[in-house]
Amino acid sequence: MAKQSMIQREKKREKLVEKYSEKRKALLIDFKKANNFVDQMEIHKKIEKLPRNSAKIRLRNRCWRTGRSRGVYRDFGLCRHMIREMAHNCILPGVRKASW
Repeated sequence: MAKQSMIQREKKREKLVEKYSEKRKALLIDFKKANNFVDQMEIHKKIEKLPRNSAKIRLRNRCWRTGRSRGVYRDFGLCRHMIREMAHNCILPGVRKASW
């Protein structure tokens, strides 16, 4: 189980990303449309003033069950340990243990 502080920090980041997404998109569009370097630098300074944790790249995939950040499968949103455990208990639909 991940530390509760790490899980809460990630939730806080998700809220910030959602809050500033429209503003960040608008600034990035303006940045791409800017013709000269001076305008680009002004827009870039505005982007830099936004909170760092409002950038989508700062989000980390976490297991919804344990909060583990490594080995998370996007299909299920679970870490590899939970996938194995739930597959053995026949909780995950369509998942079987491979044997050859």
